[in-house]
Amino acid sequence: MKNVRIIPRLDIKGPNLIKGIHLEGLRVVGDPHAFALRYYEEGADELVFMDIVASLYGRNNLSGIIERAADRVFIPITVGGGIRSVDDARHILRSGADKVAINTAAVQRPEVIGEISREFGSQATVLSIEAKEVGPGRWEAYTDNGRERTGLDVIDWTKRAVELGAGEVLLTSVDKEGTRKGYDLDLIAQVTEAVPVPVIASGGLGTLAHLGAALALPRCAAVSMADVLHYKRLSLSDIKNTVRAAGMATRVA
Repeated sequence: MKNVRIIPRLDIKGPNLIKGIHLEGLRVVGDPHAFALRYYEEGADELVFMDIVASLYGRNNLSGIIERAADRVFIPITVGGGIRSVDDARHILRSGADKVAINTAAVQRPEVIGEISREFGSQATVLSIEAKEVGPGRWEAYTDNGRERTGLDVIDWTKRAVELGAGEVLLTSVDKEGTRKGYDLDLIAQVTEAVPVPVIASGGLGTLAHLGAALALPRCAAVSMADVLHYKRLSLSDIKNTVRAAGMATRVA
C-alpha cells in the first residue's frame, strides 16, 4: 500500500497567515496559530510554515510562532524562509521545527545544503523550489516568492541538491500556485523520477480530482495545499477519505 502525506502549508508575513496567487497579491487570512491548531486537530500529517518576507530582513522571523505551535501541535513541522546557515537552522529547530526548508541560500551557496545536512541530518534538510515553466517540459528555479530568476534548470538543480544532502524537496509550481486549477503533473512527474528522496507537490489544488491525479503519479509521496483549506473549500477529512478510497494510507489516520 502506498503511503502518502497530506501537508497544509501556512505562508506567513509578520504575525499573519496570508495567501496569494502565483505567490503575489497577498491577502491576510488570519492567525497562523489558530489555523495550525485546527489542521493538526483535523488530522494533518505534517505542517509547512514559510516566512515569505524573510529575504527582506535576511533572517527567518517565525521562531515565536513555531514555539507556540510546537507546544500544541505534535506532528512534524517544516519551516522555510530566510534560513541561510547552520546557525539559522539550529535556531529554528530549537524553536520546535523538525525540518528546515532552504531556497535562496542554497542557490547562492549550494554548500550550505551539505553543512545543514551534516549537522542535523538529511531528514531535516528540505530543498524548497519555486518552479516556473520556461518551455515545453522545462522549468527554471526562482527565489524571492517567484520573482527572482536563478538560471537553474529545476531538474538539474534538484539532482545536485540531493547529491549535496537534501533529504526532501518541497516543489512549488509558481504557475499553478493559488489558481485552484490543479497541480503541475508534468513537473511533479519529472522531479519525482529524477531523485530518490520524497517530493512534496505544492501549488494548484482545487478539487479532490486534482488530488487524485497528483497522487496517482507513482513516486508522488506527499501533497501540500493552502487555499482550499484556509477558505474551507475542502476539508482534511474529505482529502483523507479520497486518499483512503484510492487504496492509499496516510501517516495520521
